[in-house]
Amino acid sequence: MTDANPLTLYNSLTRQKEQFIPQDPKRVTMYNCGPTVYSYAHIGNARAAVVADVLFRVLRHIYGEDHVRYARNLTDIDDKIIKAATDAGVDISVITEKFAKIYQDDLKALNCLEPTEEPKATVHIPDMIAMISDLIEKGHAYESDGHVFFDVSTYEAYGKLSGNTLDALRGGDRVGEGEVARKKNSADFVLWKPELDGVGWDAPFGRGRPGWHIECSAMAKATLGEVIDIHCGGVDLKFPHHENEIAQSCCANEEQVFANYWVHNEFLNMGSEKMSKSLGNVTLVHDLLKEWNGEVIRWALLTGPYRLSLEWSDDRLNRSKERLDLLYDALRVSEPLVKIKEPRRLNQIFDRLHNDLQSAPALSNLVPVALRLRDFRNKIVHGQPMKLKGEIQTPEATLEIFSQLYADYKDAANQLGFLLVKPSEWFDEDTTEFDAIALRRQEARAAKDWPAADAARDEATARGIVLEDGPDGTTWRKA
Repeated sequence: MTDANPLTLYNSLTRQKEQFIPQDPKRVTMYNCGPTVYSYAHIGNARAAVVADVLFRVLRHIYGEDHVRYARNLTDIDDKIIKAATDAGVDISVITEKFAKIYQDDLKALNCLEPTEEPKATVHIPDMIAMISDLIEKGHAYESDGHVFFDVSTYEAYGKLSGNTLDALRGGDRVGEGEVARKKNSADFVLWKPELDGVGWDAPFGRGRPGWHIECSAMAKATLGEVIDIHCGGVDLKFPHHENEIAQSCCANEEQVFANYWVHNEFLNMGSEKMSKSLGNVTLVHDLLKEWNGEVIRWALLTGPYRLSLEWSDDRLNRSKERLDLLYDALRVSEPLVKIKEPRRLNQIFDRLHNDLQSAPALSNLVPVALRLRDFRNKIVHGQPMKLKGEIQTPEATLEIFSQLYADYKDAANQLGFLLVKPSEWFDEDTTEFDAIALRRQEARAAKDWPAADAARDEATARGIVLEDGPDGTTWRKA
């Protein structure tokens, strides 16, 4: 990265766009709140994961793959998980392992890279107990009727992220996290609670299970350190979850900050309504993948600024499919002519993301490059001269420029998480049939059998392809 094109991010904590400066460019850290694995993930969960994946890719592009540590947790202990396991008469691991695998497979289908770390809450119970013990010892937490609560009045900066004030706050608990009667302040939140249906761990403050918020603080500390560079997540987690993470982490670690940059993505809307379980309009990723290719879903999720709400619809998915068809067709017709060429690392398409992850312009800029590739290819096939910067290029120079453009195009798309399969796989077709039609026309033209040549052309048209005759024979492309 050069100073002329630094990475800037909108920081939810300061409410302004800032240049990103890591604590250590050799070890850039980011944390993203993963799912509670008791059910299928919905498309809103996927948006948070895809936005974080784009940021992960940008950071790897800038600082190097070995210098970025990305942790995305799995919450595998929660009251909903315990209830689901109790109802089914199985251990909680049966529920969590099933849905964790489904979540991982869903994200893989969306071309999300695997995180560097994927901590599970149940593995880090000792870290949570240690952090809670520190908070009690330092006067930031207290025991009450088998519970341990964080005392928000001991942390003056509480509410800075969300804009709430202690006087205005009412609640802040996740469902089932204890009654107000047990608390000193209504905004106090639970760190530890008694075991439920036999599920619990031994701790100095009684056998029990952790509260939701302490889980992420302990896992982030264990995998990334006491102060991390970037914390991601959906805007719905800003309060109370992220606010509480900050409070307990800063107090336990005796640090001024928990994360230097907070990146929050907005909601998805289903038409004019926000997606919610109460409205019955929740769309599951697992179901979408039965009808749509994962790249189409990924493209659709990135067609709007991550900080604005996105209207989700079949129309958006259809437009995304059309765009990707065009991009893949440009690959298909170009590949046979391309010389092996390494991409240039300063790729203007990918670098668009340096401006607060502006994915939509980056995606849009792939389209004219795809069209230019097809134009290049047609000129090469038909032996037409190529003019560049006012000068006619030789056939050799034209092919060289074409190959470099192809390499840059494919590299930028790949880094964005697209064009990762072969064009024939994308179009789900056996291209040997189209190759055979093109060969029949080529042989017919060589034999001056014009009726046969015309018949091959007509068959191609009926099959949705265009035959192109050139000095080196007949090729085909999608119409």
